[in-house]
Amino acid sequence: MVDFNDRQELNERLSLIENMIAEGRQTTQRWGWTFVLWGVAYYVAIVWAYLGNAALAWPVTMVVAGIITTLVASRKGSGGPETTLGRSMASVWISMGISLFLFGICAGLSGHADQHVTIAVIAIMLGMANATSSLILRWKVQFACAVVWWAAGVVSLFGTVTQSSYAFLIAIFLCQIVFGTYMMIAEAREARQERAGKEGPSHA
Repeated sequence: MVDFNDRQELNERLSLIENMIAEGRQTTQRWGWTFVLWGVAYYVAIVWAYLGNAALAWPVTMVVAGIITTLVASRKGSGGPETTLGRSMASVWISMGISLFLFGICAGLSGHADQHVTIAVIAIMLGMANATSSLILRWKVQFACAVVWWAAGVVSLFGTVTQSSYAFLIAIFLCQIVFGTYMMIAEAREARQERAGKEGPSHA
C-alpha cells in the first residue's frame, strides 16, 4: 500500500507538472503576435504570387517575416526565465520554421511549386507543429488548429485548385489570425490580473 509520504510526493510531482504546463501555455501566449504576423505574411505572399512573380513571392515574404520576427523578439525578450519546457516549445517551432523556409524557397526558385503539393506540405507541417505543442501543453484549442491545418492539407491533395486555395485561406485565418489574436488577448488578460494581484497587497 502507498503510505502518506508517497502520496504526498506524488501530489507534489503532479502539481509541479501542472504548474509547468500552465507556465508553458503562458510562454506560448506571449508569442501570439508571431501567429498574426505570419498569417499576414502568408496572405501577402499569396496575393503577390497571384499578381505575378510567384517564384519570388514566397521566399522574399518569408525572409522579411523572419527578419521582423527576429527583431521584435529580440526587443520583447522572453518575458520570463527560460525553462526546459520553454526551450522544447521553441525548438519545435524553430525547426518547423527552418523546414518551411527551405521548402518554400527551394520550391519557388526551382519552379517545382505545384499548388496542391505546396499547400499540402505547408499545411501538414503546420498541423504537426501545432499538434506537438498542444499535446505537450494539453491545449485543446491549439489541437483544434492542428486538425484544421491537416484538413486543409487533405483538401489540397484531393480537391480542385479552387478548393485547395479556399481551404488554405480559411486555415490561415482561423489558425494564425484568430488563434494568434486569442493568445494575445489571453496574455493581456493574465497581465492585468497579475498587476491587480500585485497592487492589491500594496493597497491593503
